[in-house]
Amino acid sequence: MPLRIYNTLTGTKELFQPVEDGKVKMYVCGPTVYDSCHIGHARSAVVFDVIARYLRFTGLDVTYVRNFTDVDDKIINKANEAGLESSEIAMRYINEFHCDMDMLNVERASMEPRATEYIDDIIQLIEILIEKEFAYVVDGDVFFSVKTFSDYGRLSSRKLEDMEAGARVQIDKRKKTPFDFALWKSSKPKEPYWESPWGKGRPGWHIECSAMSTKLLGKTIDIHGGGKDLIFPHHENEIAQSEAAFGKPFVKYWVHNGFVNINQEKMSKSLGNFLMIKDVIKMCHPEAVRLFLLSNHYRSPIDFTDKILFESSAALDKIYTTKNRIEKEMQNVDDNAHARIYQTGEDWGRFCDAMDDDFNTAGGVGVLFEVVRSVNRLLDNKKSRLTKDEEHSLQLYHHDIIKISNILGISGESPHAYFADKKRRAVQKASIDPDTIDQLVAERNMARAEKNWSKADSIRDRLLEMNIVIEDRQDSTVWKVKDKVF
Repeated sequence: MPLRIYNTLTGTKELFQPVEDGKVKMYVCGPTVYDSCHIGHARSAVVFDVIARYLRFTGLDVTYVRNFTDVDDKIINKANEAGLESSEIAMRYINEFHCDMDMLNVERASMEPRATEYIDDIIQLIEILIEKEFAYVVDGDVFFSVKTFSDYGRLSSRKLEDMEAGARVQIDKRKKTPFDFALWKSSKPKEPYWESPWGKGRPGWHIECSAMSTKLLGKTIDIHGGGKDLIFPHHENEIAQSEAAFGKPFVKYWVHNGFVNINQEKMSKSLGNFLMIKDVIKMCHPEAVRLFLLSNHYRSPIDFTDKILFESSAALDKIYTTKNRIEKEMQNVDDNAHARIYQTGEDWGRFCDAMDDDFNTAGGVGVLFEVVRSVNRLLDNKKSRLTKDEEHSLQLYHHDIIKISNILGISGESPHAYFADKKRRAVQKASIDPDTIDQLVAERNMARAEKNWSKADSIRDRLLEMNIVIEDRQDSTVWKVKDKVF
């Protein structure tokens, strides 16, 4: 199935055909770095990380640019409150962003430009807009005149005349219309500034993305992405200023991810339900967060609850448990079977079909768990040893799990490392002394060896009261902290 992408600009799924054969130029709006990243930032980063991974897998040469807005009113205010330079605040949260994204297994973009590194390019772009009479200067500020761009509002399906009729207050009376937006802001006290033809100042928010995208990717790019909250005015304004300046289509496919709600409410600082990534990943393994974020189609809203996070953690356990079963079984497979050509099964094809349908990760995750179920059925029903056909089927399932997981960016650890880390986290959270648990397990094993079933059962009950579950295996007894809704 050929790849089809939902284009916000046209409101339809379109066959994906890059501007240049074999190459994809993708720009995604990154964070304004004035605070820690929240779960909404995580969704956008994870979604476009998977899109980039899949496009590369299909053989396309992907150049992925994700920017940092490192000069902004919020950054300046925070810096002034802390008695620091704006650049220090920005750098602090850029480093924190990278730390969060590394935990979520989000690969670095090909390039990660910062607005302050492209001031000259921003100024040059503004000069073009002024020269072509799409922008005007007032008291050292430069504004884009939206009435001069006939297609303004096309991305967000808004008409300028309707917006003007609904505009009650003209915030800045120097503007020709209320919706004209700032390309350059004149310098104010205690603000960083740069020299420009219009005096000391700094760039507006929207112009930076047009300047950096053009500089790094060219005047027309394949994919521009971000959250749905950026459609208007940010992406609408990017189209206006870019196409006005260069007279060419700015973006071929506009891709926007849906919002993350918290317990069916819009995430908002005013509601006190703003979930930071660094806090969420303390609650569970980071891959469980990633799995949760990919379990709905990227364009749909997704609701974060403790229960859903618990379910994602349990689902991730199933994947790793299955991988562990496969690895143990493969130890019994002969060397010649291991040397067979790396093949994939029908499930990999169905995963690709899901991804080719507008990057449907929800469908892809569903395929992954069908493979997991197939593996467990095969191993549950096998005789003492797998037949050659069963060995081959198991290998195909194994390869499918690995390839699907690589695209989704999950289950990249060894099962042993995953479950060891899970136990460590659970022990730390529950304030349990592992040595005490090990001692009780040893006492129970001794009681079982002596056929003192009453004592063995008593110890098991005591461990359950401590939220410890034990599992007796052929060669050992293992224990873990019982999962529960947070």
